[in-house]
Amino acid sequence: MYLGHFSLREAPFSITPDTDFFYPHAGAQASLNMLLVALRSGEGFVKVVGDLGCGKTVLCRQLLKTLQGECVTAYVPNPDMGPDDLLMALVNELGIEVVVPFSRHKVLNALRDCLLKHAQDGRRVVVCIDEAQAIPVRTVESIRLLSNLETEKRKLLQLVLLGQPELDDKLALPEIRQLLQRITFSEYLGPMHEGRVGVYLQHRMAIAAKDENTDVHVFEPKATLAIARCSGGVPRLINILAHKCLMLAYGEGSHRVTAAHVRLAAHDTPGVRVRAPWPWSLPVWRWGFAARQRASSLGRVDDQHEGGA
Repeated sequence: MYLGHFSLREAPFSITPDTDFFYPHAGAQASLNMLLVALRSGEGFVKVVGDLGCGKTVLCRQLLKTLQGECVTAYVPNPDMGPDDLLMALVNELGIEVVVPFSRHKVLNALRDCLLKHAQDGRRVVVCIDEAQAIPVRTVESIRLLSNLETEKRKLLQLVLLGQPELDDKLALPEIRQLLQRITFSEYLGPMHEGRVGVYLQHRMAIAAKDENTDVHVFEPKATLAIARCSGGVPRLINILAHKCLMLAYGEGSHRVTAAHVRLAAHDTPGVRVRAPWPWSLPVWRWGFAARQRASSLGRVDDQHEGGA
């Protein structure tokens, strides 16, 4: 609703994992570098653990985008399934045909034959498993056995596990410690540094800009600092706050986002760090009232965030 007001061609702060908006802050770039080096070196298992909302999925998609034309890739977004179902999901992702009736033996043979063919043709096969903390314990052993698919010289299948910190807890269980020992490289993806939030906001505004004349310096310095502190540097929360701030500024007919806008957005957003007392403007008891009054008087401010969860 505010795109025309700010001369934008698309929403700059959608929380869907769009690689066009990928911002390589220090943690994201370090994780991507590690993944690329490890995979290009032929490592079998690598892992990235990150906090909720810190960009694991967009990192995964950026990795797959970077590897296009270089590797055969497969993506498993939801591994919360049994061993046979995960195996079938992998086979489907790789485009492998299996003769019915299905059996685990047939599926494994078809997968092995496919991987050998790719190896003979000089192609590496990389499988990214997102939300890996959701993998059931009984399925983890099946994943470990997939890593046994190899020749004398190389792994036939390289696996990337991306998950929340609970993934480390699961891998530490005694019954699956053999998989933990096979993970050769690991990286932590955390929130971005407070000082990079302003550049991140400008980066996304520039990507979404209608043309080169679009003003991307919409967020005032105090607003940028407030967003950084309220969000804790978590990209998803930054996006949600920034989106609501643009809506508030649009509702006022303003082309600048101020600290007051951030204050109102923060008190309407679960999960952010609202610090009191704020160093500016309205007392605490008026925040919710002010937001309602502004919305009702303008009649066009809708706090519903567009995009996926």
